[in-house]
This record gives sequence, C-alpha cells and structure tokens, in this order.
Amino acid sequence: MPSCHTDCIEKSVSNWFHKLGGFVGRNPWWFLLVPLFISAGLGAGFYFLEEREAHGIEDQFTPKDGPAKQERHFVKEHFPQNDSEFSRLRLYNEGSYGSFIAVSKSSDILSEKAFEEIIYLDGTVREMVGQKGKTYEKLCAMKSNRCFSNAMLDIINGTASTIKNANLTFPYHNSTSNTIFLGTELGGVVLNSSIIVSAKAVRLFYFLRENNKAENDDWLHGFTQVFSNLSDELNKRQIQVSYFTSNSREEEFKENSKSVIPLFSVTYFLAISFSIISCLRLDCVRNKVWVATFGVLSAGMAVLSSFGLLLYCGMPFAMTVATAPFLILGIGVDDMFIMISCWQQTQVHDNVEDRMAATYKEAAVSITITTLTDALAFYIGLLTPFRSVQSFCMYTGTAVLFCYLYNITFFGAFLALNGSREKGNRHWLTCMKVPEPEENSEKYNLCCVGGAYDHETGKEEPMPINNFFKMYYGPFLTNTWTKVFVILLYAGYLGSSIYGCFQIQEGIDLKNLAADSSYVGSYYDNEDQYFSEYGPNVMVVVTDSKFQYWDQTARNRLDTCLERFESLTLDGRSLVAKDMTISWLNEYVKVINPNNKTIFMDSLPAFLQRSDFTQDVNISNKVIIASRMFIQTINVSTAVDEKNMLNKLRETANGCSEKLVVYHPAFIYFDQYAVIVSNTIQNIVVATLAMLVISLMLIPNPICSLWVTFAIASVIVGVAGFMALWDVNLDSVSMINLVICIGFSVDFSAHISYAFVASKEVTANKKAVDAVYHLGYPIIQGAVSTILGVVVLSAAESYIFRTFFKIMFLVILFGAVHGVVFIPVFLTFFGICGGKVSDKKDDGRSNTLSQSGHMWVTQTTGDFNMKNTHELRAVAANSHVWSISSNQSSHNGKTNSVYENIEDCP
Repeated sequence: MPSCHTDCIEKSVSNWFHKLGGFVGRNPWWFLLVPLFISAGLGAGFYFLEEREAHGIEDQFTPKDGPAKQERHFVKEHFPQNDSEFSRLRLYNEGSYGSFIAVSKSSDILSEKAFEEIIYLDGTVREMVGQKGKTYEKLCAMKSNRCFSNAMLDIINGTASTIKNANLTFPYHNSTSNTIFLGTELGGVVLNSSIIVSAKAVRLFYFLRENNKAENDDWLHGFTQVFSNLSDELNKRQIQVSYFTSNSREEEFKENSKSVIPLFSVTYFLAISFSIISCLRLDCVRNKVWVATFGVLSAGMAVLSSFGLLLYCGMPFAMTVATAPFLILGIGVDDMFIMISCWQQTQVHDNVEDRMAATYKEAAVSITITTLTDALAFYIGLLTPFRSVQSFCMYTGTAVLFCYLYNITFFGAFLALNGSREKGNRHWLTCMKVPEPEENSEKYNLCCVGGAYDHETGKEEPMPINNFFKMYYGPFLTNTWTKVFVILLYAGYLGSSIYGCFQIQEGIDLKNLAADSSYVGSYYDNEDQYFSEYGPNVMVVVTDSKFQYWDQTARNRLDTCLERFESLTLDGRSLVAKDMTISWLNEYVKVINPNNKTIFMDSLPAFLQRSDFTQDVNISNKVIIASRMFIQTINVSTAVDEKNMLNKLRETANGCSEKLVVYHPAFIYFDQYAVIVSNTIQNIVVATLAMLVISLMLIPNPICSLWVTFAIASVIVGVAGFMALWDVNLDSVSMINLVICIGFSVDFSAHISYAFVASKEVTANKKAVDAVYHLGYPIIQGAVSTILGVVVLSAAESYIFRTFFKIMFLVILFGAVHGVVFIPVFLTFFGICGGKVSDKKDDGRSNTLSQSGHMWVTQTTGDFNMKNTHELRAVAANSHVWSISSNQSSHNGKTNSVYENIEDCP
C-alpha cells in the first residue's frame, strides 16, 4: 500500500507530550495545586465584572465603522440640533423620549371614550415626578417656547368630545395654523378618499432635552414604572396600551443577561451527572466517578481563569459572553473523554508514570488539533466589525486555551492520582484496598471486589458500548449497501442544506434583544402592525460646498436625483412617497429670483428664519457648506425591506451626479445588513483555510486533512441551511455560532480522521471499524455533553440564548453525524490514507507491521523482549500484528496465543 505520511510535526508533538505525561505522572500534586492557585488568583478579576459589562446595543450590535456612523458624524457636525426649536424630523439620533401606543379594543379608536382615556394617560405622564423631582414640563424638548406636543392632542385641543367632528384627513391634516403629518401618530387607518373613516391606534411621544442625561434617565425610568403599575387598570378600559422609552432596549437587554444565571447551576449539574454516568463502572477500583467530576471542575476553572484574566485587562463583557461557559463546559468535557479513553488503552500493570506518558502521547494530537482549531476559529472572529462578536470570541477563545492548559495539568494530575489508587487496587470511595477478582471471573462489584482487566491485552476491560462499535456498528457501517444508503442520505442532507441557504434572512430584529415577556415586545408588535405604512423620513444631504444652488442647471440635476429617489420601487411597490419630499430649495425658488447668486445668498437667511428651514442649511461666510432635504419612505415593514431600502437609497445617492448622502438614525442598525454576509463569508473562508493548515501539520496524511476541510464546509452548509429552515436569521448572534461551527466541525472529523490514519489495519474498511471502535464512543460522549451544556438555553426567554442553543444543537448534531457516519464511510473510498507497511522493529509502543516467517502474533503497547529459545510466547493486544520466527516473545511473564497464519489472527 502506498504511503502519504507527513508526520514530522505530529511525531514531535506526540514525543513532547510523552515526556510531559511522564513528568505529570511523577509530580501530580504540583500540577494539581498550582492550577488551583492560578485559577483563584485570576478569578478575582470578576470583581471588575460590573464595571466591564457592555450593554450598549448600538455599540455591541452594529458595525463599529459602519457607513451610517460616518454619515451621522457629518450630519451632527453640519446640522447641530437646536434645543430651543425641537424637530423630530431633524434628529441625528433617536433622541431621548417616552412613548405609548393606545390600541382600541373596538374597531375605532376615534371615539370620545377612547380619547378620554388617552387624555387621562397623557395627563398622568405630564404630572409624573421623577425621583430627582423633575416633571415633564421641566425636561421637555422645546418648540416655540413651549413643550413639544403631539399633533393628535393639538387637533382636539385637549377635549375628547372634539374628536367626533374633527374631519381628519390622512396622511396630512390641514389645521387652522398649519399642515400636520399624521402618518406616525395614527395607525390602522381606514380611508374614504383622504378622509379618515376609522383608525385602530394612536401613538404619542414625549421628547426630552438632551442636556441632562441623568435627569432624563430618571424620568424615563419613572415613565415605565407608571405604565407598569397601570397595567391592571388599563385592562379594564377601552384601550390596550404598550409603552417604550429610548432606554428600554438597553435596560431590557441588561436584564436579559441576568435571566440565564440560574441556568448555570442546572447546566453544571447535567454535565457532572452525564460525565459520571458515562464514566461509571461496576468495578469499585476502575470506577472513574471522581475523574469525571474533576474533568468538569477543570472546565469550570478554565472559565474562571480566562474571564478573570480578561476582566483584569479591561476587556468589555458583552451579554453574548454569558453563553460561553455553557460552551466551554462541553469542550472541556469532550477533551476529558478523550484522555480517559486513551488511559484505558494503557497497560494496567505499568507504573503510573508510564501509563501517563502513553496516555498523553495518544491523546496529544487529538486534543491539540481540537484546541488549536477551536481557539483559532474564535480568534478569527475578532476580524468582525461587531463588538458583541469580538467580545464573545476573545473570552471564549481564551477560555479554550485555559481549558486545554488545565486539561493537561490539573485534570492530568488527578488522572495520575486516580491511577495510583487503581495501581494499589483501592476502592474508589473509601480508598481501602480490595481483593482482585480471579482470572476469567467477572465477580467484581461496586462494594468490595475490583481491579479487573483484560488478561489477554493487559488493559482495562472495554466498556460494552465500545464493543458495540467494534462488533456491530463498524461492520454494519462498512457494509456495501450501508455505504450506498449513507451516500444517498448525505445527498439528501446536502440538498436540503443548500435549499435552506437560499432561504436565509438577514438582520436582527431589535425587539429580540429583550426577553419574550418584556413590555418592549408588545410595543414593537403594535408598531409593526399599525405604523409600518410610513417608514423612516430620510435625509438627503448635499455634501458639496461648491454646489451652485443659484444655477438652474445645477438645480435641475439635483431635482433629477430627487425624482430618482421618488421613483424607487421594492417588489413592485413604491419605496418613496411622491409629493411628500420636503425641500427648502424648492420652497425658496418660489419666492425669489433663484438665478442671481447675490440675491440668492442675501435673501436666504431671512427666508430660512421665517419658513422653519433654519436647521436644514449650513451657511458660513455666504457659502452653503451643506444642506439637506427629506424624502418619506413607505411600505417598509420587514427586515428584508429595511435592507433593500438602505441599499437602493445608497445606490441612488451614489449614482447621482451631485455629491449626496442619505441618512436616518435607524440606518445605524440597518448597517448590519451591508456587512453581515460578507463578514460571515470572510470569517468562514479564513478559518477554514487555517483549519486546513493545522490539519496538514498535525494529521500525518494530506488526503485525510482535506477530508477534515471537506467536513468543515459540509457542516457549515448544513448549519446555515437548517438554521434558516428553523427560523433563525443571519445576524451578529448567529454569526458567532457559525464561527463556533468551524471549530466543532473540525473536532469530530479530526478525531475520527486521525484515528483512521493511525490505525494499522490492513484494509480501509477495517481502518474505519478500528477508528469508530476507539473514538466512536468518545465522540458520542462529547456530542451529548456539549448538547447538555447548552440544552437549558432552549428554555431561556431570550432570542439570543435560544438562537445559541438552536445553532449549537445543529453544529453538534451534524458534526457528530459526520464524525461517526459520513467521514468513516467516505474515508473507506481512499485506502491511501492508511498506515505504512514496514518490517522495522519497534520499541514496543509504536504500531508497525512486519513479516519474516510463518508465525504471527498480535502485539500490544508494551515492551517486548525477543529471546532465541524453543518456546514461543507473545502478548495479544490492539489487533496490531507482529511476525515471529523461531523466537520467544515474553511480556510481564504472561503466555499468550501464537498463530500460524495471519488470517487466524483476531
């Protein structure tokens, strides 16, 4: 069989771990106690947790260098807000406000009784006093030397009975003094021509001046408390009320993170219970209950140390990081199972130092590959422009490294101490010596007899599940018809995944950042249901200070651009309302001779002052530095509409001959649509290439390394497709999980691929059986433990945590299926990925195959002494083959079977 080994790095890593394992075995107490002290010292960093918490939604869930933030900077610099002349239309941010939506329980809210209740609520809000002693009148945004008022209340002049004879028109209503836009205040409107027949909802706003944040925050907190206290009373009235403030998202977002804290205890209970059960033996000596417990403790210490270290360093702690401990627990327990599995493959009569050396040598490459790939996948996530993703990836990547460090020190040390107990044949609980069972006897129990082992192999007796993989599952999987079925199954999986990928929706709904039971959700629902007809009123900013407004040709070009905006459509529907554009320039040219520069510039300041356009033109030394107009978007009701609207508006602005910028405060959040797909693809591609490099270095076969890379791509496609079918959007939260997907898909495929390559079986099918025999159960253990680590999040009231569970479930499910079903079958098609045939003698610990005569014997991991005598003895183990001709092989004084033909060898 040809060879394709590239194992120089793999051998070096294995040899180094062989030495480390022996060193840990000789000095277990140092490696047990030092990590405990380090963990305690670093854990003190949690003192800074409250100080490092980052709850700013804009800061955490929008691109840190998004175009809208640059546009906002330009608007803020050239069109500063005037506190004495408040205009919601001209805000460059959301403003500081409270709002409530009153929805009629009948078909029409334009009734006297309904408005009596609305007026009552309005009065309650205005009379409310914050803890700092401030009322709305003292904090309100000012307009013409009076508090900003709501148009609907102005129309009825504070008298409910007036609403019956108001003769409202929509969306503009002509009052005695001016024209009022009602599109944002009346919802669920039924029209007869432009006359309002009925309406379902009324929305009122209470804007505050932004010169005193502390007092505003206090008043807004009181606003939510008032409506919360009125909830029972409101249920008895004619209207249903939902409420919201400019601080609500962040306040509820902050509370959201606290909701998962009780779940930590449940998670660790499940993890410890599963670990103990899966490592439980009826043999009172070989039982590994304490080993499993310390494995979970090791993962907990990794979280404590890594988080504490980064908190010391001042790293912001985003809410998304709260999901990391659940994940790290799964990773740590996964590596623990690999270590235990390798320990069980060592010779029970060897001293602890040698068993530890052999364990570390066997486990080294597997856990090193998974650690490097997981950590690298997370650190590559730092390339994203979302701070929530960066924070999660930094904390989790560092925790993975600590998990690895504590696994080979703290956990390894306890494994050595437990090995010393087993060596002395002591009880797992009392540590009292117990008698060994007699050879060929199964009379061991949890009480007073233990220390059984396989007398043929010299190893611990395999668990029944391992024999299931070897005797039943492996042969079944490598059956020809099973392979055909697996290929068809994979084709169905891939087809469904690709279909799902085309159904992916982008963007995070802001209401999902609050808990399901939060008052924020009902406000957003009412807003979407009744006030989605009119979208953002978008600024169109002329940024060119050399633009000649007095030139007819230049104005025509600008008018053409505005007409292009008004002609935009979205899925056959108009995107911008015609005849609703607000332009100071169009109004100005109606009253003066616009083609004379001197007249134009001299008359402009007076016009702006009397026409309320002062805040729309930035003039310096008779030069217009910048100016803005406004276009009214319509029919924007979904996240997809928001994305398409933003793209179309920017494309139109960029396509104009003049230098234009479009901006609205909501664009800060819409910017995620512009970068989420490209950044996700960038992270996946970079991480996949990095995984390929690591696999090529540490898996001693380039073809199998490519299979690992194939598994990454396959799992990513599957997760992306099925998450769309499970109603999960592609946003900054799911992007985190797709980054995780890369690392975990490597975990399972790398374990099984490495086991396939390392196997010395002579056929590809037998290699696959051998691989699932040794690592099938650890993979299942790791998958189940990781799912148990996150399953409690499925009960969380938060979209973020449920999304984390959904995608992690898909990642682990598909990763495990690839590891124990797809990859073993696919590897059998490439027998080239096998072990090298050699007649070179080994030191007894490596696995080689030689032939120099007619006598064949199975060889175990151990030291063989070849003597030239008449009696042939050998040790059978591991199904690896030695050839012996007229020699005696002895090991630990035990005599074993000799075979005349290789076909007779088990």
